[in-house]
Amino acid sequence: MRVGLIKEVKIKENRVGLTPSGVGELVCRGHSVFVEQGAGLGSGFSDQAYRQAGAEIVGTEQAWARDLVVKVKEPVETEYRYLKRQIVFTYFHLAGVPLALTETLLNAKTSAVAYETLENGNGRLPLLAPMSAIAGNMAVQMGSHYLAACNGGKGVMLGSVLGKRHGRVLIIGDGVVGRHAASTAIGLGANVTVAGLLAESGERLRREISGDIDFVLSEPGTIAAQIRDADLVVGAVLMHGARAAHVVTEAMVQSMQPGSVIVDVSIDQGGCVETAHVTTHEAPVYQQHGVIHYCVGNMPGAYPRTSTLALTDATLPYVLKLAEKGLSALNDDTGFAKALNTYQGYITCKPVAEAFAMQDRYRAYSGDFE
Repeated sequence: MRVGLIKEVKIKENRVGLTPSGVGELVCRGHSVFVEQGAGLGSGFSDQAYRQAGAEIVGTEQAWARDLVVKVKEPVETEYRYLKRQIVFTYFHLAGVPLALTETLLNAKTSAVAYETLENGNGRLPLLAPMSAIAGNMAVQMGSHYLAACNGGKGVMLGSVLGKRHGRVLIIGDGVVGRHAASTAIGLGANVTVAGLLAESGERLRREISGDIDFVLSEPGTIAAQIRDADLVVGAVLMHGARAAHVVTEAMVQSMQPGSVIVDVSIDQGGCVETAHVTTHEAPVYQQHGVIHYCVGNMPGAYPRTSTLALTDATLPYVLKLAEKGLSALNDDTGFAKALNTYQGYITCKPVAEAFAMQDRYRAYSGDFE
């Protein structure tokens, strides 16, 4: 198969979909790889490294004009014209981005295969996990940065001072993002509360991370009570393929102390905080009701080298399957089939269709792709 590797154009997005070693694996299996010029530079991978791996370095249009296109982030408006009937394998987060992208994919009859909805045999999301882990770590780091008075925050340190914990962190969600955020916050020396849906999750967090973690059930009244005294709130809510629910209301934000910080990691799926709207690495924060909001939609892009290495480790086996078999690779793997979001002008991911009230354009996966 002919595979195109695209240079990201989203603001301050320096990740790339495959490392040179990943490209080399494709080439060794007889596939042709066309890498857009400069695609890996932001992650520390030169064009020469891709050439040595067996790829051809080409222009933007040539990279897109392939059977399988591999990216990191969803196509932005300037890239819509390149969408054809090819397979595009990337993070789409369609329910959380403008409808125009979904409409373009449908009109172009693009096969959109989304990293974030691909499941393994346990119902987990193996291609979302590495970036969620990095975002969870970052959420506490960014929150700590903006809590500093010189950065507009309330002047509270998240850390241990002579054995006493300082700063209160509320993490809403106990998945991969939540667990990594909790581990980072506890490691710094903050007081950490995690809100989750199952009581047994608290036992696991205390067993695997620290007995000092407090756990509460994620209910509106409980979150409202906890959030008033929180210095940092990390939104880590995930609903597979769907828009995130607003578990933090505007009234809850208004109850927070001035100079507190919210990091909404769920923002790429629409955000779980009612007052959140997407920001960029160039302008990452804004204030509303005196509370600093950090809502960058591509957080791991701040650490492109680490992110690209971790992403390739996770995605390469699936890239190889698509290169070998095309969409028929989905026939024998129901979890992989869940990654398909659009096909032949139809939405094939039900939560995406529901997010845009486009049930008339929904068609379930039939299990017989050619």
